[in-house]
Amino acid sequence: MHIQIKKPVMTGIFAHAMEDFPNECCGFLYGNEQGGRIIERYVPVSNAREGDQRRRFTIDPMDYLRAERQAAEWGTTLVGVYHSHPLHPAIASEHDLAQAMPWFSYVIVSVFQEEVREIRSWRLAEDNPQFIEESITH
Repeated sequence: MHIQIKKPVMTGIFAHAMEDFPNECCGFLYGNEQGGRIIERYVPVSNAREGDQRRRFTIDPMDYLRAERQAAEWGTTLVGVYHSHPLHPAIASEHDLAQAMPWFSYVIVSVFQEEVREIRSWRLAEDNPQFIEESITH
């Protein structure tokens, strides 16, 4: 599996991750499936997690509803979610897996004090509950 993330989207996600550090940031990814998954827009949302946000994120269900409506208004598709892993690799965790929905891409950004170290994307396998990494191009 493969996704293309447009450069302005990647730049925006990196900025959001740095801004929210040391907490996890999160947001939505929009795009299309013409010739492969192409991420053309992103929308940051507030981490609604109660308590420590350094190791977990929660997206409010109302934000999901707004995201679906926004996709319809833009004539695009809600294709995934992004979030950061402060001081940790961009590897999907067991918690990420437990929260994952089929078909979505889960883009994770590893962020340390003053830099983004890596970006990786994950999608649920079709035949079992595990993540498969998606290759990313810009």
